[in-house]
Amino acid sequence: MKLTVRLILPPMLLLLSACATTTPPTAVHQPMSVQPHTRVAAPPANGSIFNATSARPLFEDRRARHVGDTLTVNIAEKTAADKRSSSSADRSFETELDIPLISGLPLKSAQGAALKGGSSTSFEGAGGNAASNNFTGTVTVTVIDVYPNGNLLVSGEKQIGLKEGEEFIRFSGVVNPTTVTAANTVQSTQVADARIEYRGNGALDSAQQMGWLARFFLNILPF
Repeated sequence: MKLTVRLILPPMLLLLSACATTTPPTAVHQPMSVQPHTRVAAPPANGSIFNATSARPLFEDRRARHVGDTLTVNIAEKTAADKRSSSSADRSFETELDIPLISGLPLKSAQGAALKGGSSTSFEGAGGNAASNNFTGTVTVTVIDVYPNGNLLVSGEKQIGLKEGEEFIRFSGVVNPTTVTAANTVQSTQVADARIEYRGNGALDSAQQMGWLARFFLNILPF
């Protein structure tokens, strides 16, 4: 009896761990958040107000420009594509052969006969494809790196917990500081190498996915 329990318990633990809620995989730049660099205390020679290590110019706005700064991205992605194609081909062939009457040749019964042959091939095909996507929203990201030319590598995630699961909005890309507005926002259409994800998990998301056994047979069946 003890042996039977020991054999059954490991598979049950594996099944329970597989049913646990996991964070969906991502392709955005990692890490999705970073803390600012530790600022070294300035020597007293800097003065009681000005600190060369951490100070910003008095007339400078609060736009993101250092590692650890936050930036709000207005997601306004709208794409549409339409493709149509058609092709046709037609080919025909016909030939005719007459056997003349020649005296002195064998197979006289075949002389004077006519042979005809022909073939015809026709092909016609058409195809079409259309796609349309619309994604709007906002997400605040963190500057995780500053390139030598001043561009900012940003990455971040917004996690929304719902009753039946969780929704994940992820964003990463390279921002040119000149495109950042005075309100510390930037349009997603102005971000280079943008990676935008909207994923979810939970019971509702699992119900919309094909089971692993069905996917297995779908991959191996030849028809």
